[in-house]
Amino acid sequence: MITATLEFLASIAHSIIDTFGYAGIVFGMAIESFNIPLPSEALMTFSGSLVAEGHFNFWWVVLAGAVGNVIGSIGSYYVGMYGGRPFIEKYGKYFLIHHKDLDLADRWFAKYGLAAVFFARLLPIVRTFISFPAGVSRVPMAPFIALTFVGSFLWCTFLTYIGYEFGKNYETVFKPYLQKFEILIALLIIIGIVWYVRRHIGQRKKYG
Repeated sequence: MITATLEFLASIAHSIIDTFGYAGIVFGMAIESFNIPLPSEALMTFSGSLVAEGHFNFWWVVLAGAVGNVIGSIGSYYVGMYGGRPFIEKYGKYFLIHHKDLDLADRWFAKYGLAAVFFARLLPIVRTFISFPAGVSRVPMAPFIALTFVGSFLWCTFLTYIGYEFGKNYETVFKPYLQKFEILIALLIIIGIVWYVRRHIGQRKKYG
């Protein structure tokens, strides 16, 4: 059941990315960096699996992902610059952003300064929110773009490689285990969905 579902979803994603090519990767990663929920982990690893199938070039996939991250991060930067923290707190809930996310990004930026723009790009969660405090603080645009690109390039390289290895070994290594442990995998997926909903939507009631 799980393997059939995964293969069905993969076929849909395959057709979408195959239609728009690298531009689809750029668009998807830009959306993620603009804090609209579209996990880069899913997009880039799947793109990496398409590299294994011969549909894409590895480094072009990585570059497309990094460029998309930069585009979305610039958008978030300007939201922080012109709207400030009050604007983000008021409207962030519509993008599933709550105070915990912003507080985490603020702490990172306060502690590491401009270097946080680079290091945060290598970490889940905070990587998509670090552009807000950078914009609020009005850090210089040139180093912001450069550090965002380098950090995103490394992140996309890591995810694309994982997807490449998965795609290359899916039939011989991963598929038998997916079939064997499909109930456990389904349970983990359900737990992940519940956690996501509680964290991103349930916080609305708490923080307003």
